[in-house]
Amino acid sequence: MKLLICLILTIIITGCSTAFPNKNITGLTLPEMAGETLTQKEVSLPSMFATKNTLLLVGYKQNSQFDIDRWLIALDMTNTDVKAYEIPAIQGMFPRMFSTVINDGMRAGIPKELWGGVVTLYADGEKMQAFTGNEKGNNARILLIDQTGKILYFYDRGFSVQALNDLRDVLKQS
Repeated sequence: MKLLICLILTIIITGCSTAFPNKNITGLTLPEMAGETLTQKEVSLPSMFATKNTLLLVGYKQNSQFDIDRWLIALDMTNTDVKAYEIPAIQGMFPRMFSTVINDGMRAGIPKELWGGVVTLYADGEKMQAFTGNEKGNNARILLIDQTGKILYFYDRGFSVQALNDLRDVLKQS
């Protein structure tokens, strides 16, 4: 019986997801999206980012946290000077119904002083996924945007040292 319930829940969760092909969005402008920080502050992307450059580490699945963590560690270890935000972008009605449980789970694993740097997209999660593509969903989407929301750098193939160096080169030029 438990196996049957798990199977039904899995079908419901995966059945509510739409697949979008990956694409290079460098040079485009990030569309307006509404989200909420883990401090429960409602925000609007990209207008909330007033700095010259902002790095968005976008994840579509829980497993993308591994990729995001590698990026964050590498940015820290190389003293890369850029404000970074984690953006979980979750599509579907089912996750929205359990947003409190999901947010509480994230809060349990993230130090409280960092909660303002995590902006979850529930209602606009599908919009973000459609914008970047969501193939290979365990890979984070790395977006460097300027203060207008223009995407200066985009990468979606998992962490690599070369990608980090490319990002750092773009930061030096901007």
